[in-house]
Formats: sequence, C-alpha cells, structure tokens
Amino acid sequence: MNYRLTRLAGVLVAGSIMAGCATQGGNTAAGGGIGALVGAGLGALIGDSSKAAGIGAGIGAVTGAIVGYNWDRIVGKVDQAGGKQLGVSTTQMPDGSLKVNIPDGATFDISQATLKPAIYPVLNALATSMVEEPTLRLKAVGHTDSTGSAAFNQTLSVNRASSVVNYLASQGVASGRMSVEGRGPNDPIADNSTPSGRAMNRRVELYLYAVR
Repeated sequence: MNYRLTRLAGVLVAGSIMAGCATQGGNTAAGGGIGALVGAGLGALIGDSSKAAGIGAGIGAVTGAIVGYNWDRIVGKVDQAGGKQLGVSTTQMPDGSLKVNIPDGATFDISQATLKPAIYPVLNALATSMVEEPTLRLKAVGHTDSTGSAAFNQTLSVNRASSVVNYLASQGVASGRMSVEGRGPNDPIADNSTPSGRAMNRRVELYLYAVR
C-alpha cells in the first residue's frame, strides 16, 4: 500500500476515535491536542506543499481546535443551486471536511481560467453559507490533465483555483479565510490516456472545514 495512504489512514482512524469523545449540538468538538491531530489528517488529505504537516495541523496549533461540522445544509444548498446538473459532487470526508468537486466543463473552457456563469449559483450558495458561518474555512485545489507542458498546467491549475476563490471573495467571503493551491497534472483520478479520463482529471476541488 502507498506510504502516504497508510499514514493518512492511521491519522484518520486515530483522529476519528479521539474526536468522537465530545459532542456539542449537531457538531463534534475536538479539543487542543485532538484538534491538531485531526488537523494533521486534514492536511495530509488536502495537502500543502509549503507546510510539512499540512494546513490542518497549522490550524490545530493556532486555534486550539478543529471542529466537526454538520454539512447537510450546505450540501442541500449546493444541490438546490443546480450542482448535480452541472456534475458537481459533494463528499463528507473522514476527517470532518467537506469536499466539493467541480468539473472543469461546468466552470471553464479548455485551457482557460475564466469562470462560466453557469457555476455562479453553486458558488453563491457556498459564499452565503460561509458568510453566515464565520467558523468555516475553504481551500481551493486546482487540477489539470497531462496534456501540454508541466509549467503551463501548473499555472493553469493555480489560476483556476484562484478564480473560484476570487469569486467567493467578491460575494463577501473574507480572503483570509480561504487559500489556493495548484497541483497541475500531479494528482489524477482517472486515466489521462482517454478523453473521458482527462475530463475527470480537469477539476477544482474545494475543501471546507470548520475551526473554533
């Protein structure tokens, strides 16, 4: 098994056991050290090349806690905004974050980083939720297929993730609550040798998580 996956699995299992010790309303609260541990799982999952343990561990250390969150209302808003029709999918991750996967066909023309208006209602729903709930944070991660040069794809992936974050900021979400990463073609989820596989690999993943 891949070392990273093995390490991540261990972190998530430990984090889920410890974080389950305390509940508060519909959310699960993780205290100081537990927050850092669950945060490390978040960091390993969504990655952050600039910080060895990832973004999650940094949040746990700074704020003292990362909290679980009931994502059902936000998932419902995304669906009501037409997310399913556009191919947008939501996944509640084992570490407590919510992944919103946005395929490039719903957001960008080929090799472009300008948002299509069709995705605005979905992003508006996310922006409204973040404005209403100040504990929420978001990381946008851009991905491309392997067609073209590595340098072009890296820049494109960053620009696409930035376009999403910039739009959310224009809708009232504080820029300091969001971050951007581009991974170019480095994290494919399908076979780049087929048109359908390349289409799946071109995406922006949004990870929402809550902090105390």
